[in-house]
Amino acid sequence: MQEIELKFLVPEYKVDSLMRQAKIKSSNTTQLAAHYYDTVDNILAQSGMALRIRKEGDTWVQTLKSNGDGMASRGEQNNILDEAQVNEAIQADALYPDLSVYEDLGIEKMILSSSEEQVSDKLNRLYITDIERTTRLIRSETGLVEMAYDEGFVIHGEDSQISKPILELEFELIEGDVSFLFEVAKTWAKRYNLCLSTVTKAERGGLMLAGKEHADATKADLKKLTLDKKMSQPKFIRAVIHNCMLQILPNVSAIAAGSTDGNHVHQLRVGIRRLRTALKFFSDFSSQLNPEWGPILKQTFGLLGEYRDHELLQTRTQPMLESKGAPYVDWSSEREAIKIKPIDALRAPDFQITLLELIEFTMSPAKKDKPINPGNAKQQIVKILESLYKKISKASENFASLNIEAQHDVRKRLKSLRYISEFVSPMYKKKKTKAFLQYLEPAQEILGEYNDDIVGQYFYRQKTESDPAAWFAVGYFTAQETHAALECAESLKQVKDAPKFW
Repeated sequence: MQEIELKFLVPEYKVDSLMRQAKIKSSNTTQLAAHYYDTVDNILAQSGMALRIRKEGDTWVQTLKSNGDGMASRGEQNNILDEAQVNEAIQADALYPDLSVYEDLGIEKMILSSSEEQVSDKLNRLYITDIERTTRLIRSETGLVEMAYDEGFVIHGEDSQISKPILELEFELIEGDVSFLFEVAKTWAKRYNLCLSTVTKAERGGLMLAGKEHADATKADLKKLTLDKKMSQPKFIRAVIHNCMLQILPNVSAIAAGSTDGNHVHQLRVGIRRLRTALKFFSDFSSQLNPEWGPILKQTFGLLGEYRDHELLQTRTQPMLESKGAPYVDWSSEREAIKIKPIDALRAPDFQITLLELIEFTMSPAKKDKPINPGNAKQQIVKILESLYKKISKASENFASLNIEAQHDVRKRLKSLRYISEFVSPMYKKKKTKAFLQYLEPAQEILGEYNDDIVGQYFYRQKTESDPAAWFAVGYFTAQETHAALECAESLKQVKDAPKFW
């Protein structure tokens, strides 16, 4: 069975007002106690699975979940267990999953593959969730959605003193059209300032066991991008946006849950940049793209960039300058003075609604979508790649003489060429795309460092008004500028010689 649900974090200041809408006459409140199992080396979790035994009212249910699309859709297999047998096992502290029901899935083989020990010795109860769930149904002519508000704890399987709180809201499509699920989710997200989260209860348990508050920052994973050479334009743009969202959503989830790790901000910005590139260059591939997505993503990207720039000044630029003999310059006050922190930018309703609409778009049928230009995706992509390549090749001839803004445009085109080449690489021979990208990467790195120097010079020049020690950095970056621009021009000439794969 495939379940389609959306999960949200609920800000504490909105809980009381939300509960007034959740606890109505027709709502139900149930205590859910779930026991989660995996091997010591987490082989199920690494395969995108979660195995639990949960008491739902008076019924014990064993459930195996799989990752699904990584956003809103997950695989789920439920098996009702014999109540007397479960109670007897609990009393003997011997509750254990029945793996025979997964014979077709090869779960036992998977577990055994990590050791020569018997299966009965391999699975451990890693953690327990103790949840009070309040549910209500939301109906319309087009569908039925179950709203579930969960409040409780995930508890260590061997030490009940170790636990983490859970406070989340889920909307699951019970029947009807997927669009109704998103309609309900958007209404509640606006009303209660909800933030999308992809973190499952099983993942929360895994983080607790690892002693971590949040998962590591998620990078782009092109292995999860499935394309074929004859793919239509509407299918292609959905696949690409889906791949971008697989990078964006986990990082959004971490920041919305309180992470202040700069890596989450950095990888989120990379994901948004990849997405904006796709929306810009493949805008003709679909008639269903919302033109309002672009400006909202650009605004969020900019707000995250302001925070990231100030962080890098303190953690990267200043230490580099001190290694050159520069005096100490403190950037902590500027960073603290930023009014809109990353968590605030992501909590903005327009950004959350945009994320929901993008997920909905990837799940919408491509057959009903009509591209502006005829032909399949590959035919159109060749034109896009050729145009970008020619502009970058031309810029290599006079890059050093361009003004700062024009140089920045060249850098953005180079990034776009790289992202688009990566997006379409499954349609071409791996060796050829890899060879082409190897020419791009050094140039992108050199232009990136050049841009960092320009940004650094701008901030340090401003800083001289309050701290004369910043003049060393201004002088250093000014001295570097001409040489660095020429170095960028040389790197672009190498791109001009790159063996095209299209």
